[in-house]
Amino acid sequence: MDKKDKIYIAGHRGMVGSAIMRRLQKAGFTHFIVKTSSELDLRNQAGVNDFFAQEKPDYVFLAAAKVGGILANNTYRGEFLYDNLMIQNNVIHAAHLNHVKKLMFLGSSCIYPKLAPQPLKEEYLLTGELEATNEPYAIAKITGIKMCDAYRSQYGSNFISVMPTNLYGPNDNYDLHNSHVLPALIRKFHEAKLNQDPFVTIWGSGKPRREFLHADDLADACVFLMDNFNDPGFVNIGTGDDIEIKELALLVKKIVGYSGEMKHDLSKPDGTPRKLMDITKLQSMGWKARIGLEQGIAAVYEEFCKGKEMKTV
Repeated sequence: MDKKDKIYIAGHRGMVGSAIMRRLQKAGFTHFIVKTSSELDLRNQAGVNDFFAQEKPDYVFLAAAKVGGILANNTYRGEFLYDNLMIQNNVIHAAHLNHVKKLMFLGSSCIYPKLAPQPLKEEYLLTGELEATNEPYAIAKITGIKMCDAYRSQYGSNFISVMPTNLYGPNDNYDLHNSHVLPALIRKFHEAKLNQDPFVTIWGSGKPRREFLHADDLADACVFLMDNFNDPGFVNIGTGDDIEIKELALLVKKIVGYSGEMKHDLSKPDGTPRKLMDITKLQSMGWKARIGLEQGIAAVYEEFCKGKEMKTV
């Protein structure tokens, strides 16, 4: 990418898109094309085509998606499949029609089979059944990877895909109805501390293990790969380390300063037993994460307390 290039970040107000924009701004990029969802509904094919035809972006970061935790994924199954398929199909096809130099599609670690060997290698894609609670979202993301590869094969489009692990950071979603586990824990413990509640209830057994990557590290990896990766398939982005949900909850409890008890609601689903990314491919290119988990959560919680991060959309 050159500083003069026009860069379109789809989903620029979300956690991932805003982190990518911050990273590019830090590097001196200024020529951004952005539209809010109210200005451009990416599910609308005609609207997306008109936008690309008018703006002619050089590079595209496709970070827009309908996202949520276990509850949201399992409740709004039709929406998660339809909305995400429409968003990515429209943007990828419009990028092809308008000769975008390069597009990056951002997926999710949920693309892997529920019981895939650990850590998760890129070649494990489509080798087993998906986790049932987020299957529609996973199918949409798998389709996005295959669509990028198909356009590369048929049209020569330089469309690449990356698969981040579980993310957290500025502009996260703290709505308990559809947030992911880490922001949900931050909000639960924070409110319990303020209300002096005697205990906080955690979903499931707390035994599943998860890997967490700060959004700023993800953004750094995305910019690195936009400059250095031009192959079919996709690249895992993660830290290479994971933690039990129970341990994570105890870490958040400590950072928040909550002194009450922690209980488990065993009627709630655990989800996939473990999701740890194999990041050999990414590390072999020369990139690794810099922000430690405790350091990252402490920074996020400080911002949350300032009222800047309470997103409930």
